[in-house]
Amino acid sequence: MNTVAKGTRKTRTRSGTPERGESGPVAGTFPIDTGTCELVRDQYSDDSWIIQINGVPSSHVNVADPTVLDFEYMRWIAHLVDSERDKTERLRVLHLGGGACSMARYFAATYPDARQVVVEIDGALAELVRDWFDLPRAPLLRIRVGEARAVTETLTESTRDVVIRDVFAGNTTPTPLTTGQFTTHVRRVLAPGGIYIVNCGDTPDLQGARSEAATIGAQFEHMAIIADPAMLKGRRYGNMIIAGSDVPIGGQPALARELLGGGVPAHVWQDAEVRKFAANAPVRQD
Repeated sequence: MNTVAKGTRKTRTRSGTPERGESGPVAGTFPIDTGTCELVRDQYSDDSWIIQINGVPSSHVNVADPTVLDFEYMRWIAHLVDSERDKTERLRVLHLGGGACSMARYFAATYPDARQVVVEIDGALAELVRDWFDLPRAPLLRIRVGEARAVTETLTESTRDVVIRDVFAGNTTPTPLTTGQFTTHVRRVLAPGGIYIVNCGDTPDLQGARSEAATIGAQFEHMAIIADPAMLKGRRYGNMIIAGSDVPIGGQPALARELLGGGVPAHVWQDAEVRKFAANAPVRQD
C-alpha cells in the first residue's frame, strides 16, 4: 500500500461500516487484510475521496477527473514522467504500492496506449478499489496482489519504462525495498532509458533520503530529486521524489516551470546536486 508522509488536506471522518456500494464509492470503514480502510468524501470536492489506511492518508481520488492529483508528490511524479516521455508512446509502468491507483488512473488518462501493472500487497484493498473506482481493465491496467520485492524479482529484464515505488508501512518504506540489492532488480527490469522513481518520506535530518539517493546513485548513472525548498533544507518532515535512470533526467525547462507553478512550489536537483547531497551517505544493503 502507499501512504503520504504528510497530510495535505483536512478531512471530515464518518463513522460506521456500510456495505460496499454496487456502483461507486460509499463512505465508511472497511476491513482489509492489513487492518482497516476508511473512505472519506473530500469536503472540498464532491467528486473526490480520501482513502485512509489504518488512520494514515494513503490516496486521493477524483472520480470525475483522473488527471487531478491532490497530493503534491504525485503531481511531481507526473510532471517528471511527462517531461521525459512522449504521450503517444505505449508506456509500460510498474507501480510498487497500489493504494487507490491514483497514479495509474492518471497515466491511463494521459497515455492512452499505456500498459500498467500495480503491485498491491493487500488483496482486500485491491478488490475494494476495483469496486469503488472506474479502473481500466487488463491489459491496460492489471492489479497483481503480492509483496513488491518478490514480484519485482520475478519480472523479465527490460520490460518496463517507468517503475514507481510508493510503498509504506505506516510512515516508513520497508527496508527490503530500499537496498542496493533490490535496486539492482529494478534496474534489470527497466528498459534502456527507463526511469526509477521513489517516494521518500523523511525527517528533517534527511539521513534516510541521503542514503536512498546514495543507493540509487550506485546503480544509475543519472539522478534527480524533486522537493519543496523547506524539505530540501531540512526544515520539516515530508516527502521528496528521488529518481534514477541511465540517461540524464530532470533537466527539461518545462519541468522546472511546472514545479514552480504548483500549490506547493518545488525545485528539481539534477545529478551533480543529488550526488553532492548524498555524499558520504551509506548505500543500504540487505
